[in-house]
Amino acid sequence: MDDKGRESGHLMLITPERVFYAGLLGRPRQRCSGAFHVYVAIRGGLRLATEGAIEDFGELAVVPPNLRHTIASDYRSVICVLIEPETVCAGAFDLLARRLSGTERQVFVDRIRAAYEQLQHQPCGGDIVSATFDIMCFGEALPRRTVDARVVQAIAQIGRFSGDPVTAASCAAEAGLSVSRFLHLFKQETGIPFRSFRAWKRARHLLHFANQDLNLAHLAQEIGYPDSTHFSHSIRRFYGLKPRAIFSGSRDLAIYRSGRANAGDSGWTQEAG
Repeated sequence: MDDKGRESGHLMLITPERVFYAGLLGRPRQRCSGAFHVYVAIRGGLRLATEGAIEDFGELAVVPPNLRHTIASDYRSVICVLIEPETVCAGAFDLLARRLSGTERQVFVDRIRAAYEQLQHQPCGGDIVSATFDIMCFGEALPRRTVDARVVQAIAQIGRFSGDPVTAASCAAEAGLSVSRFLHLFKQETGIPFRSFRAWKRARHLLHFANQDLNLAHLAQEIGYPDSTHFSHSIRRFYGLKPRAIFSGSRDLAIYRSGRANAGDSGWTQEAG
């Protein structure tokens, strides 16, 4: 572990399709992420509150994508595993959530805590594929979603975070489709509307810079936000924290990045359009 995370134990492993975070939780405010979340307490327990549900308490909490929730911890730091929903077969999250919340819960708590210990002492070097990440956290690889090649191409465009803003019109033109047909295909293949997908990926990209001393207004422009107000509102909606609070709480966070998502060159399982 580098000097930033050595004393605090705070770390984050980021891959194109997964994130493993162990660090400060921040004040318990409502958040609504685009990823599937598994929270695990480092010590004590967690309190999860979701809309229309009774507050749950335990060492592990599961939150599906795009569900508004508040998470609080007995201890100031927490482990959080994020999985991008478009990378996993439909129905796989429901099955995983049932296992995580059922009789195997303690097994998963112990496994994810062990993964944290492993990352503290032996950070992953180079690229880590999603299957390896899943085995480390869950004991098995999650089944991959097969995605139309034209949608894969659009996802790659969104993930570059450079140049002109990526629009549905530009992606549709490159795919040789009308905008309406492209939007339908994108949601059909990923399970997520195009605009929601793009907004989440932009906010997720912020994680790569969380422990750096940067001008936030400049960063907002660089990753595609039209202005600082839009940037602040979007980040607070997804993470429940203002951008400045995220950066302030991440100064001692060690960040490790992996460039590959899957064993293939693109990181995606594709099907011909």
